[in-house]
Amino acid sequence: MLHSRKLYYIDEIARCGSIRKAANRLNVASSAVNRQILALEEELGAPIFERLPRGLRLTAAGELCVEHIREVLKGYERLEARIRSLKTPQAGRVSLVTTVGLAAGPLPDIIARFLEAHPRIKVHVRNDSGTTTLNPVLTGEVDIGLGFNIVATPGIRTLANFDIPVGAVMPPGHHLAQAVGPVDLVDVVQEKLVLAEPGTSLRNVINLALAPLPLPIEPLLETNASELLKQLVKCGSALTLLNPLDVVAECRRGELVFRPLSEPHVRHQPMKLFARARAPLDAATSLFVEYLMQEIVALVEDLQGKGFLPLTRINPDRVQDGE
Repeated sequence: MLHSRKLYYIDEIARCGSIRKAANRLNVASSAVNRQILALEEELGAPIFERLPRGLRLTAAGELCVEHIREVLKGYERLEARIRSLKTPQAGRVSLVTTVGLAAGPLPDIIARFLEAHPRIKVHVRNDSGTTTLNPVLTGEVDIGLGFNIVATPGIRTLANFDIPVGAVMPPGHHLAQAVGPVDLVDVVQEKLVLAEPGTSLRNVINLALAPLPLPIEPLLETNASELLKQLVKCGSALTLLNPLDVVAECRRGELVFRPLSEPHVRHQPMKLFARARAPLDAATSLFVEYLMQEIVALVEDLQGKGFLPLTRINPDRVQDGE
């Protein structure tokens, strides 16, 4: 061990917000955890936790301390991974945060193939809403993130960008499903609609697409659960607007039909693969990133070939430094 166990203690307390909960997770006595806090605060000459009636909260000094601790722990994990790779090539651990829609859409098949090809690598996947996908990467809790409408953020570097269009999703028997190629948005909005709720990144794209239309749009249902939208469309209750990655599995099984929109003004939903700006990826994570990028490129090209996406919209990109 190249560093004190107190780093693990402080990190766990920051996550739990409680000495007792952290001690239970670490399987040590609460008094031992408390001693480590007091010892570190004495070393630093400043309190790192504010004592509250129902737990602990990081002070400003504590925020800086925990950021440093997590960098040290991640560095130690990378060192361990490199040493393990000397004994067992292509061994390690990858952590990914993504949206619920992507985790339920194309990622399971991609990850399953990766694990089959690299059985010594373990993958941890965490779901977050679009507004919080950045945070676990910024704090060093996970290695990489994959999400939509990720804004340029200091401390984040882009590994790849993909432009994914929003289109109409309908049951196979719907009359618009018989169309060849794109469908008109005006025709879609005259049907019963269920849509992503206001405030979500998908709904923001949809609202921009709907803005030029002269008729008001009143969806039957609004939700942040893409799975609910898909189930309602399968039942024949309504149509919806999603991106093709949300429904690729259902389209392949013949349960749903995706049609791109013909209107040129309709914005695409940008999808970004990203990591911390100054945190080098270890061998296992780099291997996973390359595999994931290749699989997404192949998937997008396949969708383009089937007419799901317009051509030339794929844009894998490498941005080497923080944005």
